[in-house]
Amino acid sequence: MALVETRVAEGVRTITLNRPERRNAINADLQAALVAALGAFDADPEARVAVLTGADPAFCAGMDLRELGAGRLKFSDEPTYADAMRSCRKPVIGAINGPAVAGGFELALACDFLIASERAYFADTHARVGVLPGGGLTVLLAQAVGVRRARRLSLTGEYVDAERALRDGLVTEVVPHDRLLTRAEAVAATIASLEPDMVTGLRLAYERSLNLPADEALDAEAAASRRAGIPADTVRDVSDGLVTRGSAFVEGGGP
Repeated sequence: MALVETRVAEGVRTITLNRPERRNAINADLQAALVAALGAFDADPEARVAVLTGADPAFCAGMDLRELGAGRLKFSDEPTYADAMRSCRKPVIGAINGPAVAGGFELALACDFLIASERAYFADTHARVGVLPGGGLTVLLAQAVGVRRARRLSLTGEYVDAERALRDGLVTEVVPHDRLLTRAEAVAATIASLEPDMVTGLRLAYERSLNLPADEALDAEAAASRRAGIPADTVRDVSDGLVTRGSAFVEGGGP
């Protein structure tokens, strides 16, 4: 049985954590398989968007505490799932099918955005198990819900159900469980239909907005837009004002 299953359709690669008997808790083998799957997705020119989910009943229960306690998970030895998510140059949509806890919450937060099943819930239980977050949670959770709400979630370890996650802005949509993958893959297909350089440029712009002071991020966005210009082959649908075909929108790119 593969610890990570993948399938590709029309530019969308669905990546499924497949260790359901341990609620997809990340051990050394699953981590290596996930890093490899994300690397293969990033390197495949035909795969434009990924959907990341878990085999029911959970999305991911975090790091496998049995292996962590036994010293079999060595974070300094090999690339981690957090490294792979951070270096991925393409969009990853989280399809959260069940609990996303501790390191599983970090994995979800590393996605570009989240669509949740009605069965999903989230919790930062690092403090309860005596392990400090190391996969970006204190940064990514604060970006998602604000620093005060993030502090509360980390310090209390409270559980957030799907509807509250939607209200708090942690997820963008909640759907019936049996429609989760269909919906996530449909959204991914919409993104996959766009010009890849445009998608890359937009993602870079949002990264700048998070990593630079506001004035510098605004200047960088304006400069990138000027460099890209309006390509001669852009087709405009005048009836609804939508640009239906784009071109390069990356720093240093152009028509």
